[in-house]
Amino acid sequence: MNDSFHDEIQEIYQKLIDAWNRRDAEGMAEQFSDQGAQIGFDGSKVVGKAEILSHVKPIFEDHPTAPFVTKIKSIRPLGKDAAILHAIAGMIPPGKTDIEPDVNAHQTLVAVKTNSNWRIELFQNTPAAFHGRPELVDQMTEELRELL
Repeated sequence: MNDSFHDEIQEIYQKLIDAWNRRDAEGMAEQFSDQGAQIGFDGSKVVGKAEILSHVKPIFEDHPTAPFVTKIKSIRPLGKDAAILHAIAGMIPPGKTDIEPDVNAHQTLVAVKTNSNWRIELFQNTPAAFHGRPELVDQMTEELRELL
């Protein structure tokens, strides 16, 4: 696929991450398709823009959420109108200056293009606990710290 394909997928992912970092529930929800699903760090699954908005809005209202630091690892097509993106993510807790390794995550985004617009069909944020393999946690944390 061409550079514009990768740029378009990167852009929709970045819009989602930027909305989270701004604590903008509406901005997050609008990136999804009508039946798009979000699976959160705790395993919560919400489907559709309205459900995503009603799930995320109270999180921003009631909790001092940490911003994401992300690194895209791959983007690849799934046909001409679909794509999958894999990224790693860390968070810097409010009042801190460094990434908290306990909340590192793998992020997966599946996007579909309809009517010339890319929308998210699935965004999953999975803990990268690497049980019993602390060296992998350290490796991911260091890779993310390089972005700071």
